[in-house]
Amino acid sequence: MNIKNVYILEDRAILYINGDDAVSFLQNLISNDINKVSETYSCFASLLSPQGKFLYEFIIVKHKSGYLIDCEKSQADELYKQLSVYKLRSKVEILNLSNEFVVAAFSYEKFLAFSEAQDVPGFTLKFREDPIILDPRNKKLGARLIINLEKLYLSLKKLELHDADINEYYSLSHKLGIVPKNLNQLQNKAFGIECNYDELNGIDFKKGCYVGQENTARIKLKNKLTKRLLPINIIDGKLHEGEGIFNKENEIGKVLINNEYPFALIKFLDKNFDENAEFKTKEASIKIKKPEWIGK
Repeated sequence: MNIKNVYILEDRAILYINGDDAVSFLQNLISNDINKVSETYSCFASLLSPQGKFLYEFIIVKHKSGYLIDCEKSQADELYKQLSVYKLRSKVEILNLSNEFVVAAFSYEKFLAFSEAQDVPGFTLKFREDPIILDPRNKKLGARLIINLEKLYLSLKKLELHDADINEYYSLSHKLGIVPKNLNQLQNKAFGIECNYDELNGIDFKKGCYVGQENTARIKLKNKLTKRLLPINIIDGKLHEGEGIFNKENEIGKVLINNEYPFALIKFLDKNFDENAEFKTKEASIKIKKPEWIGK
């Protein structure tokens, strides 16, 4: 990622949650600990189904009296509805600010150039009152600025950043093994922990109960994690959502995201999963490699 480049993430949306019960409301829902979030630290988290399956993921940033929720735009409306369902009598306000705020990403090196920056995923500083966050999932993804759309281009000029092709950012994310888009294709098809949220700093196993916590904890504590969401590199051919992936006649996974930046749920402990092998689907030859940040 070039230190002078900035990527306007038009596929991101911003929700805002505030009110007297905002902390307890979020704490009872999300996979991470909201008490970690402060003016200088933001977190990555997910909202799971009661069975622990993936529904939504987002970055949570402290802002004024509440919290900004940085999520994929294709998920924003449904996430808003889901949060509203859980609201009940809680004293919280949920706003969709996607028409007012925008997210822009730039390099890790540029972030470290700020005098107050710390080399810690999730570390948050302010630039003219707007939060800049070192990506809490993986610092190689760089930093993200959440800012009012009207202020965006003046701030980018002051930061000496130049608009670049967003596909460069998507490609980096895919190469790192972090899903950049099309998250709706994962819903209810994988457990949150199978989406590598433990390694991406998205699960706190020490916090209290939250939606989907029971199965998430059971898989972790009983060492039953046998599948992981991994990036697909296409050698040739075409992928189809939901189709099997084979090493000869042995199925080792399924395609979940098939277009642009594909991912599959892989039996990564299976004896037939070899990172050096060339795998087959119905119409494609592919490679699958476990990212280096995933433990053995």
